[in-house]
Amino acid sequence: MIASGALALAACSSTPDWMSLDALKPAPIMDTVQFESVPPGAEAKTSTGQSCRTPCALALPVNSPVNVTFTLNGYLPESETMEPIMATGSYPALRPNPVTVELTPAPPPPKPVKKPAPPKKKSTAKPAAKPAAARAKPAAPAAQQQAPAPWPSTPAQR
Repeated sequence: MIASGALALAACSSTPDWMSLDALKPAPIMDTVQFESVPPGAEAKTSTGQSCRTPCALALPVNSPVNVTFTLNGYLPESETMEPIMATGSYPALRPNPVTVELTPAPPPPKPVKKPAPPKKKSTAKPAAKPAAARAKPAAPAAQQQAPAPWPSTPAQR
């Protein structure tokens, strides 16, 4: 008896996915929305996390408004909001559809302003004295400066 109670309790804590009540919930109604941009090739990214490159189409849920942002290098981003429309006798849909935007070229980045260099401070100190070696006169070439040899240059005759 205790074993059957333990088994029943264990079964409650780990219900298989096929027995989940989430499977009985209806799937959200989807609408396929077309996205276009001038120039083409912009990334259209929706608030639902989906994205594509224009011209393109995405299936989006119709249960709430959806925002879409178009971006393209060299152009300012553009955003649009699609609202769900519930018309009598037809399926709910998002409007506008298609979503078309004309992207505005981005202004060139401002050129950096060069600041003038601060004026150099004039030094009132006297320049440093040259080292003694630099002040000395250059030495005479070796050919002109010969010291007498301590021994005779030619052997003496006997």
